[in-house]
Amino acid sequence: MLKDGTYAAYFNTPLNNGAGVAHCAGGKISGGDSIMTYTGTYTVDGDAFTATLKTKRHSEGHATVFGLDNLTLRLEGKFVGKIGRYTAKADEVPGMVLEGTLIQTEEEQSSPKPNRTVPAFNPERLPTPKRSR
Repeated sequence: MLKDGTYAAYFNTPLNNGAGVAHCAGGKISGGDSIMTYTGTYTVDGDAFTATLKTKRHSEGHATVFGLDNLTLRLEGKFVGKIGRYTAKADEVPGMVLEGTLIQTEEEQSSPKPNRTVPAFNPERLPTPKRSR
């Protein structure tokens, strides 16, 4: 099931492949990669999801996986656990299919705090150095 959170996104078309990050919350998606930003909406039905994304180039660089900038993508996919597989088509590039994978990121576990107290610093308890001549 597509849940609120951050996902690593991997995708490819016959032209190229890419990777980015997508953040999903409350039916809205935002994200990006090294050259593009993504914004849009999604719906969830059990393990299946659909989404509509707008892409926009933010930096010069390599060609996009569709060969064009500023696209409308329509995604359909399904989740098994924390991994989703999807396909997408761009309205502007009929006939080309993007295949992709979403992997939900996990929050880092915080380190447990020590159960002992740390004594107060007392400089008088430091050893005195012995100097040799």
